[in-house]
Formats: sequence, structure tokens, C-alpha cells
Amino acid sequence: MKKKISIYAVFLVVICFLMLYRLDAYIMKPGSAYDVSEFVTVSDGDTDDAGTMSLMTVAMQQATPFTYLWAKTQKYQKLMDINQVRNPLEDDEEYNIRQLKLMSDSQFNAKYVAFQRAGLEAKIHFEGVFVLNVLDGGASDGLLKAGDEIIQVDGQEISNQQMLVELLKDKQIGEQVTIRFVRDKKEQQETIILKEIPRSEERRAGLGITYAESKSIITSPNVAMKTEDIGGPSAGLMFTLEILNQLLDEDLTKGYAIAGTGEMLIDGSVGRIGGIDYKVIAADRDGMEIFFAPDDEISAEMKAKYPELESNYATAVKTAKDIGTKMKIVPVKTVDDAIDYLKQLQPK
Repeated sequence: MKKKISIYAVFLVVICFLMLYRLDAYIMKPGSAYDVSEFVTVSDGDTDDAGTMSLMTVAMQQATPFTYLWAKTQKYQKLMDINQVRNPLEDDEEYNIRQLKLMSDSQFNAKYVAFQRAGLEAKIHFEGVFVLNVLDGGASDGLLKAGDEIIQVDGQEISNQQMLVELLKDKQIGEQVTIRFVRDKKEQQETIILKEIPRSEERRAGLGITYAESKSIITSPNVAMKTEDIGGPSAGLMFTLEILNQLLDEDLTKGYAIAGTGEMLIDGSVGRIGGIDYKVIAADRDGMEIFFAPDDEISAEMKAKYPELESNYATAVKTAKDIGTKMKIVPVKTVDDAIDYLKQLQPK
């Protein structure tokens, strides 16, 4: 009896290991379509539309031994090393903050571009320099953290990202700087002794952080966006189209279920994103009729380095053919390509 109990115990431990132990790998698979109007509200905007604009997601989960082996047998599941998903210099918290920052920037660009295309004014306000991650062993290690917004250096207000670079470029290793920053909506201050930037190709003093600009935008009418559970920049194009659709009296959807993906850049161009094949599969499964795909350029240098690399649009077309969907795949280089396509579309 004791022997049987021991065998069962070992068996249970093995099963638990296979099901629960987390590997340094992720599994990407098709996600879902989400109606963008559920996340975006323009004050007094036109919401009486016959169709829908949907953003697309991919599902990402950290692999266990069991799900890793299962993914190897599935055509539409992709195994990814952890460093393909997360910057090796950042921890889980910093990765999540970076994803939320990308989403925040995506929202900013979507509002700016949509109001431009609608012929309406938008005011931009610089908030500070947003800390993306703090390098281990750097000057700011243990003092600053991802998500902090630097607003002053030695009493001088930071009015743009380049100003931070200029204020620090002539500093020497061992010098002190006083950094004023915002954390959790409260201003704080730290005196930091500059150190050599870890893993830098040149020996120079610095804070030992990676960062990006933090800006806000004021519009009239106001645009409210609730995207707490969505990370990354890939919903930018669809955010832009939904904002514009609510700003305009006309119904850009023409009664169709419209989906798409692509980063919205400040100049109106649509940037490349990852996982477009899985988004096409999810869009087809969720009944979408039109799918906007970034038609990004692959340079000769990129092609030489990555021979298998192709544009998002090319991958989307291949996937659509592979799954036999009737969904229309539409290439877009800019938001104007998408707008022009929708304006010429015959209503259902």
C-alpha cells in the first residue's frame, strides 16, 4: 500500500510539474476581435453606425512543459523565446510598464491624427521624460523606477527629451545631479551620483535608464479612452479610425464588420506589428468582413539579414488564403489609405 501511495505521489508531482512549471518561453496564438467603440468615446460624437470597427489581439501565455509540447503539434501556435517577447534588460514589471507606455503613445497618436484628418485643433503638452527601465548597476538603480516621469534636473524644468540629453552630456562620472520626478501622481526628489552607463559602447556618465517622451493631448470635443487591459501599439490604426468615425457625421463603416491592426505613427503612416497571421485567423473566426493590414516596406538590408522577412500585408494575404476566408484583406501604408477605402465602399 505504501509503495502504491509513493507511486501516486510521484505521478502527481510529475503531472503538476508538466502543467504548472513556467518555462522561459511564450506561446502566441489567435486572440479576439474587440469593438473599439467599447473603449473610445468622443463627447457628443456620432455613434449611430450600422457597422463596427474592431481592434485585434493575439493571446500570449508563458509556456509550461505540457503547453510547450502541445504547441509544437499546433499549426497556429507559435513558440517564442522569452527574449523575443521581453527586452533582456527589463524585468516583468518593466515589460508591463513598457507595453502600457506603447499603448499610451498609440492613444496620443490616434487622437492627434484623427483630429488632423477631421480638421480640428488639438493641443499638445509635454509632461516629462518617462522612465522605461532602470539598468542594473547603473546610477539610478534603487532610486528611480520604471514609470517615473522626470520633470527637472538640477532645478531646470525639462521641456523636451533632448533637453535631458543636453543637461547630462557634459557631466562626469562621480558628479551629483538632483532629479525631480513624478511617481504615483506625487512629486519626489533624489540626488543621484552619476556612473558609467552599464553595457554602453562608450565610457560616459549617465543616469543608467532608458526613457521616452511623455506627452498629453487636449482636444475639443474630449476623447475618453479606457484601455487598461490592452498593451502595445498595434491598435493605433483602429483607434484612429474609430475616433474619426465618431467625429464625423457620416458612417465610415457602411454597415460592415471592419477589423485591422497597425501602429499609428504621428505622421499618419501605419507601422508594422507582430503576430498579424494570428490576428487574421482571429478576425475570420469572429466574423470580420474587412481587415486592414500594414503594407510596410522591407528594405534590401533587412531582406539580406532576414531572408524570410515579408511585409505584414503579404503575411496577411498568405494566411487568409491558407484558412480559406472570404474576408477582404486591404493593404494600408497610411491612415489615409484606410479612410479612402472606406469612403469609396458601397453601403451594405
